[in-house]
Amino acid sequence: MIKARNDWKLDEIKALFELPFNDLLFKAHSIHRENFDPNQVQVSSLLNIKTGACPEDCSYCSQSSKYDTGLEREKLMEIDEVLQQAQNAKNKGATRFCMGAATWRNPTDKSLDKVIPMIQGVKAMGMETCVTLGMLSPKQASTLKEAGLDYYNHNIDTSKENYPNVITTRTFQDRLDTLAAVKDANISVCSGGILGMGETETDRASMLQSLANLEEHPDSVPINLLVPIPGTPFENVKPPSESEFVRTIAVARILMPKSVVRLSAGRLDMGEGMQALCFFAGANSIFYGEQLLTTDNPTVANDKSLFSRLGINGEDYQQSVAQELTL
Repeated sequence: MIKARNDWKLDEIKALFELPFNDLLFKAHSIHRENFDPNQVQVSSLLNIKTGACPEDCSYCSQSSKYDTGLEREKLMEIDEVLQQAQNAKNKGATRFCMGAATWRNPTDKSLDKVIPMIQGVKAMGMETCVTLGMLSPKQASTLKEAGLDYYNHNIDTSKENYPNVITTRTFQDRLDTLAAVKDANISVCSGGILGMGETETDRASMLQSLANLEEHPDSVPINLLVPIPGTPFENVKPPSESEFVRTIAVARILMPKSVVRLSAGRLDMGEGMQALCFFAGANSIFYGEQLLTTDNPTVANDKSLFSRLGINGEDYQQSVAQELTL
């Protein structure tokens, strides 16, 4: 059993990226098997509870008020609608429900008061709860913990070196400060990044180094493939190759052996073979549902068919979901 580390050197991580592809995948898969059932994939569902008019200038995002992407601004969803969506997600097999209001730079206390009943309602359904609301103060993180929040998502997006090329309205350190506040409040951390924003392989290594060298590894590490949005600065950025993406999944698994690595946005552009390689390399979570915030995602039916063909989440898992639905 390989011991988790928090002292990775950049050169060590770059050396992993440079391994022959088969050697890297063998190493990652071996570590994955030591820590997880290799044929079990956790399923989450993500709902955008507030859309558009974000004051940030994230160069990849359709919700930024800085860019003309044709996205209509919408107010915070009503609690009844959110809870109905959560129930629908549970009925389809999701075990965690994530609520996103990332259009807030940082939520006000009044905004938190509106989100807390949503957290409590989803929790009462027996699902794990997750929110992404922007930057948090330590006091706000404690308030969310008291409300029963299980996970807080706050991605670092890219390397600290590449970060100024992606976002200028907040700093990389701002991201780390929020992660520290969340961890200090004893909320599980969900933090990862996005590939396909003009970064180099060294940037990918540096991004993973920042995550792996946190005091505690994130509980969940989402790895996203950029979905280019017309009207944003990154609408024409060249995506990474399939092998480059799979390598990043594999290195994330090696560096953070006990973290759940989530294959997140961009799966519509991934074929069955690429996703299968990602699962082999250590990805063991996905988002269910046709919509991820403002981008499209495979249908639940397509994902269930994929899982069936790959032998993922077999009969025992499906039976446990069915039993939950009859309770």
